[in-house]
Amino acid sequence: MQSRRIGAVEVSAIGLGGMPMSIEGRPEEARSVATIHAALDAGVTLIDTADAYHWHADEVGHNESLIAKALASYGGDSDGVLVATKGGHLRPGDGSWTLDGRPEHIKAACEASLRRLGVEAIGLYQFHRPDPAVPYEESVGALAELLDAGKIRMAGISNASQDRIRLSQEILGGRLVSVQNQFSPAHRSSEPELALCDELGVAFLPWSPLGGIARAGELGSSYGEFAKVAAAHGVSPQQVCLAWLLALSPVVVPIPGSSRPETIRDSVAAAELTLDADEIARLSAAVR
Repeated sequence: MQSRRIGAVEVSAIGLGGMPMSIEGRPEEARSVATIHAALDAGVTLIDTADAYHWHADEVGHNESLIAKALASYGGDSDGVLVATKGGHLRPGDGSWTLDGRPEHIKAACEASLRRLGVEAIGLYQFHRPDPAVPYEESVGALAELLDAGKIRMAGISNASQDRIRLSQEILGGRLVSVQNQFSPAHRSSEPELALCDELGVAFLPWSPLGGIARAGELGSSYGEFAKVAAAHGVSPQQVCLAWLLALSPVVVPIPGSSRPETIRDSVAAAELTLDADEIARLSAAVR
C-alpha cells in the first residue's frame, strides 16, 4: 500500500469511509465488522466516520461505536490506524440532515465522540459542514480550542470553499491538516479547493469518490473512458477511478465508503494501479 500524509501522520493512500455501514440500508453488524477487518488486513490505516452517521434519532454515533468495536476485536495490530471523525451535523431520525455549528455543540460532540471511540484524544477531528446560523470563524475556533486542550491531535474541515480553507488556516494558526469535500468524476466543483490544498500542503479527502462510476459501462456514458481503461488493465472501473484521483495530486487521499469486504479490497488495490500520462489525460477530459 502506498502512503500519503495527513499532517505529520502517514496513512494509507486509500481510506475507508464508514457511513454506508450505519445509515439507511445498512447491513447487519457482522458484515460491517468484517468489512473493517478486511480493510485493516489490506493495509488501510485511515478510517473516516462522524457522529451523524446513524439512522435513528436515539443512536447518535452508531458508526463511531461500530468502528471502535471492530478495532477492539481485530486480531492484528491496529495501533497505527488514524480514525477521523466529524461534528456539526445532526440527524433527527426522519431521514433529514440538520446543522449545529455552535462552538458549545462542537465541543460537546467531541467529548461524546471521545467516549464512543474510547480514546484520550481523537486523531483527526473535522468540522462537518458550515452552519449558516453560526459565524464560520466561531465554529472553527472550537477546533482550535480542542487542539489547545489536547482533546484532538489534528483538525480538519469538510464541505469548505477556498475562502473558508484560508480562514480556517488563519484561525487554527497554520494547523489545518485536511479538507474533506465531495469530489469524483461526477462532482468536480471542488477543483479550486483541491488546487488550494495542493498549494498549502493540506490533505484533500474526497468523499463519495466513486460518483458516476456505476454508469461507466453504459452505452454513451461520459464515464465510459473509465471502463475502457479498466478493461485494458484487467481491473474494475472503480479501481481506475481511485487511481485517477490519486494521480491528480499527492495530497489526495480518497475515502470510498464500503459495507462489504470485497468492495473495500477492490478499492484498496487502486493504490497499486499505475496509470500513464495519456490515460490520466483521457480520463480527465472525458468528465470535464
